[in-house]
Amino acid sequence: MSYSISIFYVVLFLSIFCVEISLDSNIEDKKRDKIGWLPGQPKNVGFEQYSGYVTVNTKRGRALFYWLIEAPLSREPDSRSLVLWLNGGPGCSSIVYGASEEIGPFRIRPHGKSLYLNPYAWNNLANLLFLDSPVGVGFSYCNKSADMHKFGDQKTGHYVLQLAQIVNQRNKGINNPVINFKGFMVGNGVIDDYHDYVGTFEYRWTHGLISDSAYRMLNTGCDFTSIQHPSVQCLQALTVAQAEQGNIDGYSINTPLCNDTASLKSGLNHRYPWMYRAYDPCATRYSILICISIAQKFRRHFMPIDVVWNYWTDSPLSMLPTYQELINADLRIWVYSGDTDAVIPLTATRYSIGALKLPTIITWYPWYDNGKVCGWSQVYKGLTLVTVRDAGHEVPLHKPREAFILFRSFLENKYMPSSS
Repeated sequence: MSYSISIFYVVLFLSIFCVEISLDSNIEDKKRDKIGWLPGQPKNVGFEQYSGYVTVNTKRGRALFYWLIEAPLSREPDSRSLVLWLNGGPGCSSIVYGASEEIGPFRIRPHGKSLYLNPYAWNNLANLLFLDSPVGVGFSYCNKSADMHKFGDQKTGHYVLQLAQIVNQRNKGINNPVINFKGFMVGNGVIDDYHDYVGTFEYRWTHGLISDSAYRMLNTGCDFTSIQHPSVQCLQALTVAQAEQGNIDGYSINTPLCNDTASLKSGLNHRYPWMYRAYDPCATRYSILICISIAQKFRRHFMPIDVVWNYWTDSPLSMLPTYQELINADLRIWVYSGDTDAVIPLTATRYSIGALKLPTIITWYPWYDNGKVCGWSQVYKGLTLVTVRDAGHEVPLHKPREAFILFRSFLENKYMPSSS
C-alpha cells in the first residue's frame, strides 16, 4: 500500500480520523522506511510496518516522526481505511501511548524485555498511522528550541475538530475530494471549557473524591468562564480539592498507581505469568523505558511528554460551534468516554454535548458484549455518544476488547450492540 504521509500535520486528543485514501509515494522512501523486525517482537506477524521522519520545515529543522502499521496482509490492507491517531495534551507521544499501550499491534511485557501481540489491535480493522506531534514530542524534533515556546493551534496544527473543519471546507465544491474524509472520533477530550469545569467538579463530588464544602467553594469561588486566570478564592478552592482527592490516579480513579517497588521487585508478574495480559498501572513506564533505550541506541531525540502546553499561545475556549458546523456537514461523528476518568470526565462530555441541543434519535441504552453491560450509548442527530464502563482516560488501555468493539462499530457505521 502506498500513502502520502505529509498531508497530516495535526495535534489530536485521543482522537482518530477514518480516511479512505490511497496515494502514490516515493518508492525509495518506502523501502527506506520499511521495518523488517522490531527487537523482541513475535515472528511472522503478518503485516507490514513503516516508520521515519517527515520534514515539515527544513530551515528551522522541524521533523515529525511517524509509524505506519498496515492491516494484516490476509485482510487486504489496500482496501482498508487509513486511520490517523494522535495523543494530545498537547504534548503526549502517540508512540508511547496510542501505539504502545492503547491500540497498536504490540504490548510490552514488564521490564520492557519483549513484545507480545495485542489481540484487540485496531490494525486488524484498518491501517493505522501514528504521529508524534508537535515537534519536540516523542521522537519528533526541532533544531530551534526557541520554536517550542511559540506553539499554538494555528502554528502547530489542529485538534481533531479543527482539522476536520479544514478538510471539509477544502473538499467543498470538488467532485473528487482531495481527501476522502469519512469522519472522526474523540475520546475523553475537552469540548467546551465552561461545561468541562462544571462537569469535572461535579464528577469529583458525586464520586466522593472531594467534600461538600470543597464543592461549594469551587462553585462559589471559581468563575467557570475565565478559570484559566483563577481568582485567589478559586486557587484556594482548587488547592483544597486537590488535597482532599489524595494520591490517586485521576485519569483512572478505580485502579492502583504504578509503584516502582511493587512492580519491579515483588515478582507479581513472575508468580502469575498471565498478569501481563491484564491492566498494568506501570504500562506507560515500560513504554517510556523501551523508547528511551531505542533513542539512546540510535542517538535520537525522545521526550515522552513535552511541556509544550506551558507555552501554548492560542486555543479556543469552546469547540461547540465547530462541532455544529461539522454535524451540518453530515460527517460520521462519535464521542466516547471512559467513565472512571476524573480529569476529563463523562459528566463534562455530557454537559458539552447537551449544550448543542441536538435532537435525540435513540435514547440512552446499555450496550453489551457476551451478555455483559459494557457501557451506554445515545444517538443524536449527527453525533453518537458512547460510554465505556470502568474505563479510564485511555479507554483501549483499560478495556481493549470493548474499545475494539467500539472502533469496529464506528468503522461499520453501526449502533453499539444493544442485545444481551
